[in-house]
Amino acid sequence: LRDDLRAKRDLLSAGLAAAGFEVYRPAGTYFVTTDIRPLGESDGFAFCRALPERCGVVAVPNAVFYDHREQGAPFVRFAFCKKLAVLREAASRLRTTFNS
Repeated sequence: LRDDLRAKRDLLSAGLAAAGFEVYRPAGTYFVTTDIRPLGESDGFAFCRALPERCGVVAVPNAVFYDHREQGAPFVRFAFCKKLAVLREAASRLRTTFNS
């Protein structure tokens, strides 16, 4: 299980980095946190609401976990407890969307 999740984490993390996100690689969760500011974005809520329509991928705004939501505004997280094929497709879609 550990090796499987590590491989999925690494796959998604690399895909997110290739798409231009700043990636914070986790050590013990099912989520990869990213900073969206390198993409020219700063509002995680707006970013996450628009992302499914933009490329068919979903993310969670981290601000929902902050007492002071503005501190978490530029951070979003992506789940990697998915099938490898799903993660590969998501990474491809993100790269295509943000590297065009």
